[in-house]
Amino acid sequence: MKHKLTYHFRNVLLIFLGSLIFSFAINYFTIPSHLSEGGFTGIGLLTYYLFRWSPGIVIFVLNIPLLLIGYKVFGKQTFIYTIIGIAAVSLMLEVTTDLPKIWGPPPHDTLLCALYTGVLSGIGLGLIFRIGGTTGGADIIARLGNKYLGWSVGRTMFLFDFTAIFISIFIIGREKAMYTLVAVFISARVIDFVIEGLSASKAATIISNKPQELAGFITKIMNRGVTILEGRGGYTGKTREVLYVVVAPNELPKLKQIVDKIDPQAFVVVHDARDVLGEGFTFGNGGIKNNNG
Repeated sequence: MKHKLTYHFRNVLLIFLGSLIFSFAINYFTIPSHLSEGGFTGIGLLTYYLFRWSPGIVIFVLNIPLLLIGYKVFGKQTFIYTIIGIAAVSLMLEVTTDLPKIWGPPPHDTLLCALYTGVLSGIGLGLIFRIGGTTGGADIIARLGNKYLGWSVGRTMFLFDFTAIFISIFIIGREKAMYTLVAVFISARVIDFVIEGLSASKAATIISNKPQELAGFITKIMNRGVTILEGRGGYTGKTREVLYVVVAPNELPKLKQIVDKIDPQAFVVVHDARDVLGEGFTFGNGGIKNNNG
């Protein structure tokens, strides 16, 4: 019970930290540069430019009916985190409103402000999404569309963001809208980076005529665990053993050397692996260490 409370307390802190970073980006770089955003944040910014309405309050009000409709599409934990996320973003947007007056004006370079907006908002939202939270808005609409209309979540969110940015052209101008697209694009990439993890490793799938010999050498020379899977050729129909191993990026050349030495005809597929978890895995400066078979 104590562990569970600690876990949720940590997640709530991360939601507020992510909301603070996101709000800092909006109030210190986005608004002074007269840029916009996608989703409900974009709508909140446009109403601010037109009527001087508080973006935090507008975002909060817009999300209320969606929460009432969308609670069925979220799990209990995600729904609670979503409520906290919406409240935290709205609150932090209010708290950080006067940052330009306190810290002085941001850079006059609009492109630089767009880049900072993208990076900081991506970090903030990434922290929230990483622990299973959301900030409502387009995410709720996308999930509702997927559940009841069969719409793709990714396409729905993109369409909603694109619509908000397109409308902004008539309020902030075409040039500012183009800078907004730069910020939104960078934010999306940073969000992926934060969610996937900072420590990338390499996972190799090896199809060889000498699987047992290869597995023995990898285990002995590299001190790496190897998983042996059973595969079947789609054309030949023959069954064979397939090796799967995770290594640190700097160990990949050594793995290739071993494969080339034991079986030059082996077929090897290498791809990125992030956030490798499980018994026997530790994270250090040298990458992921795995001593398990």
